[in-house]
Amino acid sequence: MIDEFRRIPCVIQRGGTSKGIFLFDKDLPADCELRKKVILSIFGSPDRRQIDGLGGADPLTSKVAIVSASNRDDADVDYTFGAVDINEPIVDFSGNCGNISSGVGPFAIDEGLVQAQDGETVVRIFNTNTQKILKAHIPTPNRKTQYLGDYTIDGVPGEGAKILLDYSAAEGSVTGKLLPTGNPVDVINVPTLGKIELSIVDAGNPGCFIKPEVLNLLGTEGPHDRKILDSLDSIELIRGTAAKLIGLVTDATRARIEKPSVPFLAIVSEPKAYASFTDASTISADDIDFVIRPFYMQEMHKTVGGTMTVCAGAAAMIEGTLVNQVCSPNAMQTKTVRMGHACGTVSIEAEVSKDSQGFHLTKAAFGRTSRRIMEGFVYVPESLYTTR
Repeated sequence: MIDEFRRIPCVIQRGGTSKGIFLFDKDLPADCELRKKVILSIFGSPDRRQIDGLGGADPLTSKVAIVSASNRDDADVDYTFGAVDINEPIVDFSGNCGNISSGVGPFAIDEGLVQAQDGETVVRIFNTNTQKILKAHIPTPNRKTQYLGDYTIDGVPGEGAKILLDYSAAEGSVTGKLLPTGNPVDVINVPTLGKIELSIVDAGNPGCFIKPEVLNLLGTEGPHDRKILDSLDSIELIRGTAAKLIGLVTDATRARIEKPSVPFLAIVSEPKAYASFTDASTISADDIDFVIRPFYMQEMHKTVGGTMTVCAGAAAMIEGTLVNQVCSPNAMQTKTVRMGHACGTVSIEAEVSKDSQGFHLTKAAFGRTSRRIMEGFVYVPESLYTTR
C-alpha cells in the first residue's frame, strides 16, 4: 500500500508564535499548480479540521516554508513562504511571514545549508515572496544551533534562545514603497460603512491600519469576542478595498480568494489596560505604546505576526499615520515601539528617515525564539503526480 504514496522529507518547526512545515525546494514539483496540490495534501486542506494532513486547523499553524541553498552572492539561503488556506484550496505566496522566518536560520544550519560559526551565526535569507534580504542572528555555541535559553515572547509558553531578526531592508516589500499611496492617511469609501480613514504602510509586508471606532469597537477585544466575529465581513471588505487601492487586486470582493494574506489589516488604538485572552493577566497601559489587533487569513491574530510587527513599528515612526497618532511619544524618543496584542506585548527597534523622496525604513529588528519539533517524512498520494 505504501507504493500508493510518495514520501517527502519535512520538519515541523515553530518560529515565533507560529508553527510551520519546512520543506526543501528540491523535494517539491517545479510545476506551480502541482506544487500547490502537493502542499495542500501535506496540510490536509481544504478541511476545517485538516484531519488528513499536518495542518493544525489554525491560520498560525497552517504555514509552509520552502528552503534551498541560494545562488545569490548576498544570501545563504532562499526561502519561500506560503499561507495555506484551511477552508479553500489556496496556497498564498503573496507575502512573507516574520514568525516563520525566525525558523529558517536554525533550519538551514541544522540541515547543513549554512555552516555554523562558534558563538553566533548570521544567516542571510533571501525571501522570494518579497525579493528582500533579511538577516537572522542565531546563537550557535560549539557550532550548533542553540534552542534553549531564557528569552521569552508572549504567546509562546516557556523560554528559548533569542534569535534577532533584522528586517531593516524590508521597505516596500510588495509595492516598492514604504507609503504605497504616498499618503500617511487615505480616505476610502467602503460599501455599508461609508468613508473611513486608514493608513497603508509596506514594510516586511503591506498592512493597512484603522481605528476601532470605524467598527464601533474598543480596540481591546479578543479573538473570540462576539463583536469581533460579527465584524469579520466588514474587516475583510476594508482590507479588500485597501488591496485594490494599492493595485494588488482589481475587485475588492475578490481579495479573499486572490490575496487572502496581504495586505493584513490591524486595528490600532491608544495605550490602555486590558486582560490577556489566554490567561486573563493584565496588560498595563504603562507597558505599551499602543494597542494592536491584527487580522490574518480572515481571523484575528492571537498575537502579532513578525512582518506585522515590522510594518506597525515603521508606521508608528511615520508622522501622521493612524499608528503614529495613537502611539505614545515615548517610542519616538527610545526608537523602540512596544505593542500590546491579545496575548501580551511585543517590541521592535524601529527607525525611519525622511528625504525629498519621502519616508524610508532604516532600522527594524526584533527578537524571536524557535524550536525544532519533528523531522521525518510526510506521505502524499502518488496519484497527485500522475493525474492532472
